Formats: sequence, C-alpha cells, structure tokens
Amino acid sequence: MFDAALRRVIDPPLNYAGTKVASMGVSANQVTIIGFAVGIAAVPFIAFESYGIALVLVLVNRVFDGLDGAVARHSLLTDFGGYLDIVCDFIFYSAIVFAFALARPENTLAAAFLILSFMGTASTFLTYAIMAEKHKISTELRGRKSLYYLGGLTEGTETILAMCLMCLLPGYFVIIACIFGVMCWVTTVTRIYAAWITFRNLT
Repeated sequence: MFDAALRRVIDPPLNYAGTKVASMGVSANQVTIIGFAVGIAAVPFIAFESYGIALVLVLVNRVFDGLDGAVARHSLLTDFGGYLDIVCDFIFYSAIVFAFALARPENTLAAAFLILSFMGTASTFLTYAIMAEKHKISTELRGRKSLYYLGGLTEGTETILAMCLMCLLPGYFVIIACIFGVMCWVTTVTRIYAAWITFRNLT
C-alpha cells in the first residue's frame, strides 16, 4: 500500500549507493544473494529468541533488497535478476515467520496461517505479472522493475513493518500474524478482482 509513496523517499539514496556499488564491479545478483544470506541468518536468532540481533539482520536484508535493484539499474537489468530477487524475497518472508514457530510452540498455528496467507499474495502477484507481460502491460509506479508490480494492502513496506513488530514485540506474535494474515487475504481478493477487471475480455 505504501511502496509507491516510499519509493520517492528511498530511491535517491539507493540510486546513489547503487551507482557506487556498480562502479566497483559488484553485480546486482551478488547483492541479492548476500542480502538473502543475511536475512536467512536471522532465522536461528529468532528461533533462540535473540530478537534484537534478528531485527538488525532483517533490516540489513531489506537494505540489500532495495540496493540490488539500484545496482541493476546502473549496470544491467536482467530477467534472471528480477526472478532471483522475487524468489529470495518470498523465501525470506516465509523463513522469518517459520522461525517464530521454532521459537515458541504456541506460535505454530498463527505462523502456519500467515505462511498460507503469503501463498495467496504471492500467487496473485506472480500470475498477474505473467498475464501483464503476455499483454504488454507495464508500470513504473514502484520504480523500473523486471516484471509488473501489482500493489495491494500488504506490499513490501507493510510486510517488513509487520516483521519488525514481531521482533520488537515477540509476545504479541500471534496477534500480529493473525491481523497481517487477514490483511494478506484482503490483498489477495483485491488482486483477483483487479485481474478480472484487466484480463476478463483479453485472450
């Protein structure tokens, strides 16, 4: 929901940093992989309830997630790079939620519900992008991307805010996960409606 507005704030510093990183010969894919490794490193810290360290790793992961696109825009924007970025994002999101299930057994059901909810947002996002590419529909509302980015109530900004809240308030994980899961389903339904409006008369 807030991704497009946030872009106007974060793009200038990210683009500056991306120029510097690209000039050093570091590829966008390398940035993606390093950021992913840092994010996944948060899993054992959450599992052992070292939430402060995990929060730092989650935030660093998100910085790298923004940086890889900036590097790509200043070097080489490829389809594989966009693919790798999305795959790493979805695995990272689910891994963080899974880690909270490892931390406390009472979190398990809420974690499972949220990961199920991620399936709704992920599938509606990706299938819309496939159909948009088929019909040559594009947008740069969320910056120049390798694939169509369909918005919704829960986008990247809202997801990372929810995960930060989980790390800051681990005792409220169940409540946060359930509320965010419901928000994900609202996003899923609205994306299905958007797809119906856009593609119903196209072949």
